[in-house]
Amino acid sequence: MLMRRTKLIKELKEQSITIVSSGQLVKQSLDQYYPFFVDNNFYYLTNIVQENVYLVIIKGNNQVKTILFLEPFDAHKALWVGTGLSFEAAKKIAQVDEVLPINSFKAVVSSYLTLARSAVFGEINHLYFDFNNSLLEKNNQLTTLVKNFQESYPYLTINNLHPFLSYLRMFKDKNEINNLKKAIEITKEGILLMMKEAQRGMKEHELEAFFHYVLYKHGVRPAFKTIAASGVNATILHYENNNDVINDNELILFDLGASYLGYAADISRTFPISGKFTERQKQYYQLVLTVNKKVIDYLKPGVTNQEVNDYAKSLLAEGLIKMGKITTKEELGKYYYHSIGHFLGLDVHDVGLYTKPFQAGQVFTVEPGLYIKDENIGIRIEDDILITETGNINLSQGIIKEITEIEKFMQKK
Repeated sequence: MLMRRTKLIKELKEQSITIVSSGQLVKQSLDQYYPFFVDNNFYYLTNIVQENVYLVIIKGNNQVKTILFLEPFDAHKALWVGTGLSFEAAKKIAQVDEVLPINSFKAVVSSYLTLARSAVFGEINHLYFDFNNSLLEKNNQLTTLVKNFQESYPYLTINNLHPFLSYLRMFKDKNEINNLKKAIEITKEGILLMMKEAQRGMKEHELEAFFHYVLYKHGVRPAFKTIAASGVNATILHYENNNDVINDNELILFDLGASYLGYAADISRTFPISGKFTERQKQYYQLVLTVNKKVIDYLKPGVTNQEVNDYAKSLLAEGLIKMGKITTKEELGKYYYHSIGHFLGLDVHDVGLYTKPFQAGQVFTVEPGLYIKDENIGIRIEDDILITETGNINLSQGIIKEITEIEKFMQKK
């Protein structure tokens, strides 16, 4: 984590102050709040998961100082919701120079903008904020903060920190990869329990509950809202109702993932509720599986996202033409209507440059699918791929997806 911050600091201009917020609790009702999700860029730089915390980086005169601002101990609040991090614990986790109470934030930052401080850090000319539009929309406090600084110090140049952090986050270090592996391992356990407990006549949300049981057993959250789609529901890409009965001979498509220490797994698998694919289901499934494996083999440094998408579409179209489902490649859009994958990391749809060739250290999903509404069939097979110097590693290779493996597992339950 300290290495990440060091890399960022090298990109910052001299005579600058950088401010990054962890985010705020969002009120759900009169006295209830939604579960807190830390801002991922803040977490990336601090490893802190707590609301209403600010990281401040002062850079000037070839010196750097890092300060964390958070709420001090509140005895009354502790009786109701418990305590947050102590200053000592926060300093150790974030590896910052100083930790100060949040109510001193404005005064302390303003003091670094005065001439009295210029002897140490020089006159500050630049302010950095994370201008991620979605963050600004949900964090009114940060929006107000930016506005106040612009009005109080009009001579300062306001800079956007987001592009720098997005670039850094594209390349995963060893710890990040280990976190992704752990998230995938937990996801695998949940998938196997779903398959083991699946019975015709169940509702989709019952299977979802088995998956969430495994997550909560490990003390982790879903990385995103679980998709458990049976029959024709599986032709809806982001089906989230999960409330239909699973009928005999239907396929079940689930798209899900655990979040471990903030890092998201994203896996899709499809299996037959009866334990055995029909011949038609098997034909479609084998086509998607073949495309999944061929695209994974194709993914490597230097290849572009457009090339990977074109390759996947070509393979799917050729397969459907051979099956007699379509007669021209242009008809593929009736049955496949999404891109082949996305970057993965702290966000399930993580930051990344889709116009640039892939590079080693990036993690990308490969998720071909077919959605045949008139035959009540939806199939998607998704794996999480780490791009390496020489090719790639399938981080989710251990999660079963071969027809024989699935049928054998389903028959044993």
